[in-house]
Amino acid sequence: MGFSQKKFDKSICEVVASITPGCVMSYGEVARAAGFPHHARMVSKAMSRSTVPLPWHRVIRSDRTIAFKVGSKAYQEQKGLLENEGSRLINGKIVPLKPNMAVDLDRLFWGAE
Repeated sequence: MGFSQKKFDKSICEVVASITPGCVMSYGEVARAAGFPHHARMVSKAMSRSTVPLPWHRVIRSDRTIAFKVGSKAYQEQKGLLENEGSRLINGKIVPLKPNMAVDLDRLFWGAE
């Protein structure tokens, strides 16, 4: 069975759409939750192909930083959207308002640690 971009995009967009305000997920967490654990680098492309608006700003790097160049317009926009939802930026890292939903997804998929 080959890779289906349509299935990948749909799965990625469903996961991103489910990230609630005040929460964030890394590109890798999104890929893993969508069933494509080794495709983190393809997540942003899948989001860009979406025909419906997504809460793109809730997807961040695995080190919990914003993926755009610090100070850029895109960086400021993502930072502002996250802060409006209650997340904070401390030493360049996003601290979400709510516990990371990826932890709950890990428990759901893999069981208790």
